[in-house]
Amino acid sequence: MHKLLLSALLFLILAVPCSVFSHEGEDHSHDESDSHSSPQLEGGSGWQLVRSLEMGTSGKFVHMVLIDHSVYTDKTIYSAAINRLCRSTDEFCRIRFWSQERFIPETVALSVEQNKQLRADYLVNKTAGIHHLRWSCSVDPDKSHCF
Repeated sequence: MHKLLLSALLFLILAVPCSVFSHEGEDHSHDESDSHSSPQLEGGSGWQLVRSLEMGTSGKFVHMVLIDHSVYTDKTIYSAAINRLCRSTDEFCRIRFWSQERFIPETVALSVEQNKQLRADYLVNKTAGIHHLRWSCSVDPDKSHCF
C-alpha cells in the first residue's frame, strides 16, 4: 500500500507542469538595490526557499524550505517546491521542509528539535537509485510510513 501511495504521489509530482504552480498576478517588481545586495530566493504560493547548504565540498546542496504554517498539511505545496527546485535532469536533489522558520538549521546537520519539527524530506539520487519523499506524521498521519 505504501509503495502504491508513493508511486501515485511521485506521478503527481512529476506529471504536473511547473507552470501550474506559478504565482501569477503577484507583484514581481523589485527594488533595484535589492538585486545587487543578495540573490533573489525562489518561492511560490505557500512556500519559500530559505537557504541552500552544500554538503561538505561535494557540490551537492540541501535546500531548506519554509512552508506556510497555515497550509503545511497541503501536499500540493510541497510538490510545487519540488518541481521548482529539482529539475528532472538533476542527478541529485534534496529538500527539507519546515513550517516554522526558527527551526530551519544554518547547517546541513539537524539538531534533535529541528528533526522533530521537520515536515517532509525529499531526496533523489539517481546514481544511487534513490527517490523518496517522506512525511512527518503531522502532515500524513498514516503511521505505517510517516516519521
